[in-house]
Order: sequence, then structure tokens, then C-alpha cells
Amino acid sequence: MQINVFTLCSGLKFLGYLMILLVAAIIAVSYYAVVVFICGNQLLRGGLHSFFGFSVIIIFHALLILLLWSYFRVVFKNPGTVPENWKPSVEEDNLQASTHPTHSDQVAPDASSSTQSLDGIERRQPGYCTRCQIGKPPRCHHCSVCQRCVLKMDHHCIWVVNCVGAQNYKFFLLFLLYTFLETTLDTLVLLPHFVKFFGDAKNRSTSAGNLAIVFTAFVLNLAFSLSLLCFIIMHASLVSSNTTSVEVYEKKRAVRWQYDLGKKRNFEQVFGKKKALWFFPLFSKDDLDNIPALEGLEFPTRADVEV
Repeated sequence: MQINVFTLCSGLKFLGYLMILLVAAIIAVSYYAVVVFICGNQLLRGGLHSFFGFSVIIIFHALLILLLWSYFRVVFKNPGTVPENWKPSVEEDNLQASTHPTHSDQVAPDASSSTQSLDGIERRQPGYCTRCQIGKPPRCHHCSVCQRCVLKMDHHCIWVVNCVGAQNYKFFLLFLLYTFLETTLDTLVLLPHFVKFFGDAKNRSTSAGNLAIVFTAFVLNLAFSLSLLCFIIMHASLVSSNTTSVEVYEKKRAVRWQYDLGKKRNFEQVFGKKKALWFFPLFSKDDLDNIPALEGLEFPTRADVEV
């Protein structure tokens, strides 16, 4: 009897809920260290110190609102699922066949064989998922954690207990951006106090509790800001070439990536054309009606690539 170890990946959902609590704890520690302890004392000193403290408080809360707004949109927004009774057109069948060279997992729809990768994503015969028993639109992949097919799947994010796909990718990118800006702000504000940490601890000029919170908040924010910078650079590269994390290997094998329509059009397929909403976790109705890629079912391709 064969046991598919990737069915156990669904247990990662439980770990994801712990990550949500961890995010809340980091925000709480940073809030106390930056807003209450540092900026609160700055406001009491008056003059330029009060102006600095007030400015940091305003920027901190603005970024926090945008961060939480984007975060909850990623958590609760369906990344995109295959509509019931969806059937691929002849053109879509040809497109998927061209992006998935013939190999052992191109089998009849009722076959049980499949290939697995260490990221928990099941890669099966193009156009059909033997797990969900449904047709798969272009760029759709089955997630072993969520146990469902996700439109234009990028990855399963344990931090948001959800997959990142066509319909919530923009929200995920904004969450990364605003978290990076927030943690960078916190790091810069906490840096002078972190430098003074050892002197204050030796002289006992500050309570041990406040010292511990400042130290912890600085280390956490610095670590997150540096790691998030790497993620932002990586995803900026993916967006500019209209590629997902799942498709990186496929893109390397292709002479020309058929979904790469130029940086401007690639960007619009994720953020929409409405410039006023680019930095908010929202889409305009016109963009949803006129850019099929935002729904995750249809994707225009380059004219110079044969499919």
C-alpha cells in the first residue's frame, strides 16, 4: 500500500495559526517599544523631541493600518479556485502542453500516478488534476496543504494560512512591502536605544523589563526587515517577468517565456491599471472586468511564441 506523505502537509495549517499569533506578538512588542516607551518619552520632553515622537507615531500607525489591511486580505481572500465544470478550450490545451514537455506524469485523466516536489506542490498531467478530479486552467497547480487547485499559484504561505494565487497575490506583495517599511522604521527608531542598551543595563538607569522589550524588538525588526528585503527583490523580479515561484524552473527551460508581455503589462496583471489603487489591497471594477489575468483563468501570451 502506497502512502502519499504529502497528504500530511495539510497539518501545516495548524502551524499557520500559530504564525498568526506570532505576528500579533511581534506587532505588540514593537508597538510598546516604539510608540509607548520611546515616542511616549519623546513627547514628554517637548520641542524637537516631541515633533520627532509625533511624526514617528503618525508614520508607524499609517504603515500598521496598511500592513494589517493587506495581511487580513491575504488571509481571508480566496486565491482563486477552478470554477465548477470548467473545461479547457483547444487553445488552452495546446498552451499547457507546450509549457509542460512530455514526461512520465502525462497520463490518462483517471490514472493515479503523479510527481511530487519538496515544496508540497503536486505537478500532474497538464490540464487535469487527478486529486481534485477537475480540469486545470493554465498556470494552475494543486496545493497539498490546502488540498485544492489554485489559480496561478505562487506558493502556500504558512504566515497567512493560505495559498498565494491570482486573486490575492497583490495583497501578499503589499503585505511584504508595508511590513518591510514598518520593520525598517522600527529598526531605525530603536537603533540608538539598542546601542545604549548595555550601558543602561550596567547603570540600571532603565527598568529591566523595558530593556528586554527594546532589545527583543530591535533584534526581531532587524531580522524581519533584512529577510523581507530579499523576498521583495525576488518577487519584484518575478512580477517584472510575469512568473510565479512555481514557474521559475519552467521559465528557465523555455527559450522565450510566453507570458512575459513587458514590464508594464506584467505589472498591470498583478496590480491593475488603476494607479490610485496600486498601493491599496483593492481592485477597481474596471480592472476586474477588463484584465482576465486578475481572475486567474485567462492569460494573454506573446505573439512571437508558438503554442
